[in-house]
Formats: sequence, structure tokens, C-alpha cells
Amino acid sequence: MPGRQLHPPGRVAEYTARGWWSQDTMDALLRAQVARQPDRLAVVDPANKAALVGSEPRRLTWAELDAQTDRLAAVLLSLGARPGDVLAVQLPNTVELVVAYLAAWRIGLIVTPFPVQFRSHEITSMAELASVKFFLTSSRIGERAHAAEVAGYGIAGPVLSHGEDLPDGVLPADALMAAADVSTVGVYEADPNECVTICWTSGTESTPKGVPRCHYDWLAICWATVEAPRLTEDDVLLNPFPMVNMAGINGMFLPWLRVGCVLVQHHPFDLPTFLGQITTERVTYTVAPPALLTLLLQRTELLAAADLGSLKQIGSGSVPLQPPMVRGWQERYDIGIINFFGSNEGISLLTDPHDVPDPEQRARFFPRYGVPGYTWSSRVTEWTSVRLVDPATGEEVTEPGVPGELRLKGPTVFAGYLHGERLPSPFDEDGYLRTGDVFVIAGEDGQFLEYVDRAKDLVIRGGMNIAPAELEGLIAEHPAVADVAVVGYPDEVLGERVCAVVVLRDGQELDLPGLVRFLQDKRIASYKLPERLDVRPALPRNPVGKVLKRQLREEVSA
Repeated sequence: MPGRQLHPPGRVAEYTARGWWSQDTMDALLRAQVARQPDRLAVVDPANKAALVGSEPRRLTWAELDAQTDRLAAVLLSLGARPGDVLAVQLPNTVELVVAYLAAWRIGLIVTPFPVQFRSHEITSMAELASVKFFLTSSRIGERAHAAEVAGYGIAGPVLSHGEDLPDGVLPADALMAAADVSTVGVYEADPNECVTICWTSGTESTPKGVPRCHYDWLAICWATVEAPRLTEDDVLLNPFPMVNMAGINGMFLPWLRVGCVLVQHHPFDLPTFLGQITTERVTYTVAPPALLTLLLQRTELLAAADLGSLKQIGSGSVPLQPPMVRGWQERYDIGIINFFGSNEGISLLTDPHDVPDPEQRARFFPRYGVPGYTWSSRVTEWTSVRLVDPATGEEVTEPGVPGELRLKGPTVFAGYLHGERLPSPFDEDGYLRTGDVFVIAGEDGQFLEYVDRAKDLVIRGGMNIAPAELEGLIAEHPAVADVAVVGYPDEVLGERVCAVVVLRDGQELDLPGLVRFLQDKRIASYKLPERLDVRPALPRNPVGKVLKRQLREEVSA
């Protein structure tokens, strides 16, 4: 897959003829911004960069960013890099990570980004799968001597590192860039169908899989995240999500490159620093997990020192949003929450304040594309074909309230997994992506889709399907609960029973009878009530923040 074109010629011909895919490439977008506004601010380092990697924060204009891109590209060329080679990158959200992507794309390389939490177990296997030729990291990230760790992994190609005090065998990226001959960097004429990234599935259930993407599908996807928040060159984006998968790359990085605004980096997540950056940089748009947005509404003293006057909208998602949270931000601060739902394999659904001004509906529902009489703002909604399929019968679901697996087709869907010939196909017989996510049709005209749960996370108790996401949303409203996950555990009679795994707020207590009474007051069906309560100091999560449900199920079952 690396170095090859990703989509078949027939798909390329169809989607380009429809205007869904263009001849834009990443480097062409960068060069256009540099030509248009060379002296405007482009990218800003995290405010706590010195503590993070040991170097001072930088603020680069578009011209300065372009120069840094040329320098790193020249270094990689001097080491023998050729189009189609794979550059592994393990860096926090800094200017250096932005430069790494742009330099690789300038000379036709493929970037495979690794979360900074990954160690030898994950990296060695993924590097082999992706045929990594070069590795770029930092001398330290937080308290870890990162370059020394990577040097011991046995990576086949050269290892470069930013920073000082590098171990033997690791090349000094900063010194090499300073001395680089940028005249060696020409204009690489990329085919938009060429692979540019290999990201990795989150691995909540099994070994992560490589997800190759090309210019075509990335730049189609990013229209959704440009148009939902109505981004322009005057915006300032604050990016707290690691630039290793869909949320960080498509949620922040590519929209910034497309419109030419300012990108402010943030890492690791630190609430005082985050709020300080909103105030200092006059941030207009950011993204944040639902739990944080709920916490901030409950603890207004945390916002007391921040000035949110510049902030217009916040993107959120990955789990169902709570209507009181969406309503609270709109009514108290006049900030609209955009509800995103998608995956590395295929960005799918979003609900923004312009199309769905009612916060209750925006929290619960996503547009059901193609319903007569309804149009949605983003062009991606016209490009994407959506249907629900009964996973048992394979029949398409057309009636409200009947659960079905969401399936997608269109220019934002990936071409297939890395080494997909070794894996089951993620596509059905009609070429639709099987998402594994269960929805029902909702709304007075069937114009909405409402999330039920991941198909593999459903708890089947005595033949009745129980959606953990629904229960988690209800339990999260309990005043003692800070975090929650619901999983099933085996039962000889019923097949499965329900266990609620919760993290309590400081100083709070909760027992199973109290939780059950709370849920009974919500008037839910009795078969959904938890039969076990597991109180923990924290939930296990992967490096991008998703709860490890498989691990929880194993621990609860044991």
C-alpha cells in the first residue's frame, strides 16, 4: 500500500467528474498560503513547550514555516528519502510536528504518526507493517528520554531527533536542518491518489490496523470541518487533540491548511494552560471531549480567570453528547457545540448550530442525508450515501426506531486497510463501509439518525439488547459520577448482565442500590438496570482517550 495509488481508476474517474475530488494536494495548499500571506502568523507552539520537550515556544509566519519545511525536506532527501517512503513520526503537538507532515508531503513521503504514549510493543510491530524507512522524534517528551528509547527499538532506517543530548546513532535534526542545502528540494508533482498518511485505528478492541489515506480523501473530508464551524483566514484554532488520527488531523490541521488561519498547538492536555491559550491567543474555535465541557459547566470557578469572549464554537464528539451540556454552553456563553461522529476509516456525520439550532436535537441527532425536503450546509452531506442495515438479516432499515448498522459510501471513505488482503473486508457487497455503529431513524420526517451504540458493545441480557451508551449518558448525570463505562459480563442464565464501572467525584460516595434508584427515577426499562457497580480511580483508555471496553469486559468478567 505505501507508495501506491489507493483508489481504483473507476472511483477516481467518477468522483473527480462529480467534483467531489479535486487536483489539490497538501503541498500545493501550503505553497498557495505562503504566496498569499507570507508574513502573517501561521502556527504557534504550546505555551508549556519548554517543560514538554526542553525548547522554547516558537511562533512562525507562513514564510518561516515554509523555510522550515524546506530544511527538513532537504535533510530527508540527503538521507536517501524517495517518494513513497514511510516516515514514522512520534512527536507531541508542536511546530516540529506540523513541519514534519509538510516536509514529508513536499517530497512525496508517507507519514505514519504514533501517539507519544506508544512504546516498543506497539511501535516495532507497526513500523514493520508500514515498512518504515525513517523515524523522527524528540530527545525527550515530558520525563521520558524518547530518542534513547527509539534508538533501542531496532528501527531499520535512520532515526532523527529534535533536541539536545542525543544518544549515539541518533541524528541531530536541528543541526542538520540548520546546515541543509534547500536547493535540493524541488517541486514534487504529487498524484492526489498517492498515499500520504498511514494512521492507526484506536485499538479499543484488538490490534490496531493501518488506515492509509491520500490527498483525494483527506481534502474531501476536511470540507466538513471547514464548513461546520464556518472557518475563515481570520480564525484562530486551538488544537488539543494529538495529530495522529482523524480528530487532530482532520479536525484542526487540514482545515487550518485549507483556509490559512492560525493554528495554536496544545500538548499534553492541561486545563489552566488550555484556558490561558484561549484568552491570550484570542482563540475562535477549538475542540474538546464532552466530559471536559460538562465539567467546566459544573465548575464555573475554573472559567473565572479565562476570557472566552473570542470563542465562537467548540467541536465535540466521540461519545453521545448530553443535551444539558450543549444547552448550557449555548445559553450561558453563546457558544455553539458542533456534534461530530466519525472514524479513521470514514468521516460520516455532523450536526452544527446553523443547521440544527435546537441544542436538544443537536446533542441527540445527526442528519440523515438524502431525506426529501431537507438540505444541510456542508457539501460533504451531498456527497455521502448513508443507509442503515439490519445486521442479522442484511435488509435495509427504513422505519423509525428500528436499530441498524450505519453504512457509508462516498469520497470521504478510505480505500481499505494496510495489507487488507490479510484482513476481512470492511465493505459490504455494494461497496458501503460497515461502520459497526448502530443507529435508529428519528425525527418527525425521518430526517435524523440517533446513535444507539457500537454493535460489538451491545449487552444482550435475556435476549434484550442494551445499549451501553444510553446507560452511560444517564449515569453520567448522577452528581457523584465523574466518569462511567458500561459493559456486560457473562451469566449462565441470561447470557449477560450489566456492570457499571464508575469514577467518582472527589469526596463522593455511591453504591449499587443508590445508582439503581437514580436510574429508576429516570423511568427506564428494568432490564437495563445495572446489576453490578465497580468503582475505580480511573477508566482504562488508549492513547487517544477512548475507553478500553474490551479490557474492562475482561476484568469485570474475571
